[in-house]
Amino acid sequence: MSLSINTIGSTSSGVPMPPSLQKAEAGQSSFASYLMDSLSQVNSMQAEANSAVESLATGGEVNPAEVLTAVQKADLAFRLTMQIRNKLVAAYQEIQNIRI
Repeated sequence: MSLSINTIGSTSSGVPMPPSLQKAEAGQSSFASYLMDSLSQVNSMQAEANSAVESLATGGEVNPAEVLTAVQKADLAFRLTMQIRNKLVAAYQEIQNIRI
């Protein structure tokens, strides 16, 4: 019985890899830079939602549906970020509890 494990970088499955993983393969990016880019995107989504809400509240010509969409996107991105954070913290705590 032979088991083989394919690495993340292998493209033998025919599934295209996201550009962020292709950069990491080439040695141009790291997990930390990917994480920081993701956090900055979430931050920009929240800033856009805040400005859209402010524009709506001050009587600017903005579509309420677009404001709702921007707020929902920012909320979803923030919740996803928090879940990723929770999983990372749980993994770190589990590693800490390993007895050597």
